[in-house]
Amino acid sequence: MGYQEEKQRQLDSRYMRMARIWAENSYCVRRKVGALIVKDKMIISDGYNGTPSGFENVCEEDGVTKPYVLHAEANAITKVAKSANNCDGATLYITAAPCIECSKLIIQAGIRRVVYADAYRSDEGLALLRRVGIEIAQVEE
Repeated sequence: MGYQEEKQRQLDSRYMRMARIWAENSYCVRRKVGALIVKDKMIISDGYNGTPSGFENVCEEDGVTKPYVLHAEANAITKVAKSANNCDGATLYITAAPCIECSKLIIQAGIRRVVYADAYRSDEGLALLRRVGIEIAQVEE
């Protein structure tokens, strides 16, 4: 592994640790997921899975996730949309691989690289990202 590859691997590991810490903010019981969007080595957004603004912070009912709970990457992307930043060329660090719905948002936001830690129950989201040429990397810790 060359110098640049090793440096990128170290950055990926650090940002993923930060995303895991951010996931701790989630009120979800079944699974806590955190996301960071990084552009030019600066964190431009963050997110974790949870209910939309104005809703009670209860994500599950009888052990089932409520249908309106937002995924961490969707929260991070919409936060950028409300700011002066944009995601063009950014990297998304997420503690769980994206679902297909979030992958659509990732594509439309202009994110060019996705780094994830844990697999999701379906790999459709990753397949969609690969189809459009978004770079994908898994960081296992």
